[in-house]
Amino acid sequence: MKLYTIETGNFKLDGGAMFGVVPKSIWNKTNPADSNNMIDIAARSLLIEDGDRLILVDTGLGNKQSDKFFGYYYLWGNDNLDASLKKHGFHRDDITDVFLTHLHFDHCGGCIQLNKEKNGYEPAFKNARFWSNENHWQWATKPNAREKASFLSENILPIQESGQLNFLSVPENRFLKNSELGFDILYVDGHTDKQMIPHIKYQDKTLVFMADLLPTVGHIPLPYVMGYDTRPLLTIEEKKTFLETAADNNFYLLLEHDAHNQVCTLQKTEKGVRMKETFLFNELFI
Repeated sequence: MKLYTIETGNFKLDGGAMFGVVPKSIWNKTNPADSNNMIDIAARSLLIEDGDRLILVDTGLGNKQSDKFFGYYYLWGNDNLDASLKKHGFHRDDITDVFLTHLHFDHCGGCIQLNKEKNGYEPAFKNARFWSNENHWQWATKPNAREKASFLSENILPIQESGQLNFLSVPENRFLKNSELGFDILYVDGHTDKQMIPHIKYQDKTLVFMADLLPTVGHIPLPYVMGYDTRPLLTIEEKKTFLETAADNNFYLLLEHDAHNQVCTLQKTEKGVRMKETFLFNELFI
């Protein structure tokens, strides 16, 4: 097995929305805002090369939305999915599986592209199986008013229409051991229903792809919960359990949305679980 980070592009989100009830005077120290109150956000994916399978975890925003849409998110930097894949010697047609932690647009937008005629949509990974779970799929395709703007039908429905959609099971204990994709999955419900958090065992380490359970290192303290979360009190409970487990077992956390820190570890302190160290991915996994 080999692992690669795939930088699909960077954008900005409102700092207040990203930190909920936490005052700007506090969160601005770890995630400084610009003059529009926007903070830097990454859309970092993970590529898993395992035998004859090439598994992409999340796909970023994609490029099919309008200039008006992207104008809300202040795209910055030069990273994109195709260039990042090429850097590691791959093409999107090589991808055998696309694992989607959840179906918010910044995690699945790259799954679907405009067709050649620009009058319809098609999968951006023509040879891949797409993986979600039935609970979350139903949640996303019949969205609540709070999340409706994040679940875009053009990102989601064409996956099913292509015949490439597959569902993973959700066990009663919310932890799926040795899934069909070869890694364990933790299911969490605070941010959105049945978000999937992959746990990959690699080189005697456990790497956890954090998705929106822990967007940045600035979100480690328990009350630091995004305003986007549908069940913030549940997020706090899920974070507490996970962070303690991660600190006890020295998990390495791959941060999907932290534009300035790729990987971190945790430690227990008198104030609770806090960051221990940060790393560049290539410092750990070569």
